[in-house]
Amino acid sequence: MNYALIMCGGSGSRFWPKSRKAYPKQFLKPLGPDTMLQSTFSRIRNLIPIENIYVVTNKNYVDIIREQLPELGEDNLIVEPMQKETATCIGHSAVRLMKKDSEAVMVVLPSDHHIENENAFITTLQQGMLIAENSKHLITIGVKPTRPETAYGYIQIGKKMDEEWPIDTYKVRRFTEKPNKEKAAEFIEDGRYLWNSGMFIWKVSSLLKQYKKHLPEIYESLKAIRDGLGTDNESSILEEEYEKIEGISIDYGIMEKSKDVYVIECNFGWDDIGNWTAMERYMERDEWGNQTKGRFLQIDSRDCIVCGEKRLIAAIGVNDLIIVDTDDVLLICRRERDQDIKELMSKLGENVELKDYI
Repeated sequence: MNYALIMCGGSGSRFWPKSRKAYPKQFLKPLGPDTMLQSTFSRIRNLIPIENIYVVTNKNYVDIIREQLPELGEDNLIVEPMQKETATCIGHSAVRLMKKDSEAVMVVLPSDHHIENENAFITTLQQGMLIAENSKHLITIGVKPTRPETAYGYIQIGKKMDEEWPIDTYKVRRFTEKPNKEKAAEFIEDGRYLWNSGMFIWKVSSLLKQYKKHLPEIYESLKAIRDGLGTDNESSILEEEYEKIEGISIDYGIMEKSKDVYVIECNFGWDDIGNWTAMERYMERDEWGNQTKGRFLQIDSRDCIVCGEKRLIAAIGVNDLIIVDTDDVLLICRRERDQDIKELMSKLGENVELKDYI
């Protein structure tokens, strides 16, 4: 059987102050009538039966998810006792599926991505599921880069798969984490690099063998969690094993180490809308180059991204700014410094009096 896992525990810190720790980006509606989580769920239910769609999150978001996804089954919400990075949440979910279905094929999706061509998206996942079902390969989805983006990881492609698949699929040569502008430009010029979308497909049994090989300590904890499922001690075992685990991402822990990873080069529009400058791709410009949501009045102000709520935002003689106004926070930032919002969040966390603004 085929299953989907939607990861819904991230904080969306680069989208602050709209995205907050208590109500992060995946629960917001930056582009339409549905939240990003609702859009993700709606897309994948066109391919996977609702009863086979799971959401993994932490206890802080359970009520929000239940409110936004009332169709989600009671047992289809996997709750982590604490955040320990993606290798842990995916591994935990994998052993639950493995206990239910030893032949399970899992599609892993972040909850906060924007997809433009949903038919092409479904076709790509179908191909990935077929490859995973009939092999031990770990499959990731790569996106042809359109600009020297520094906020994404990159995948260098190797040899093309011998099989005649409708969508080009390649052996992965290596993963590269977020590069600087110069290196990203080199990758685009090279032509052998794709953006790492963070979407994965694999047979659960194949994935867990990779944990045993590359993350043996986490694998032992996953075995203990599996053995505790359905027992009176399930919650205490889960908490105890999570305490032991050193958090690591699935990219660092498995994908970069495995020799059996393939990437499908997708042909659907994709964006993780990870920061405020990403919004400019979806907002109309006025004659001054400003892109706005909410009420905005300006004199001699150009090329600003402005997002307000209740109050009028007025500007005189400013250029290239991001201005975001919420009930309790006003953010003013140079457009080229939007990646530093994450650093600002760290400073908030260090200040006891300001922690409520995270």
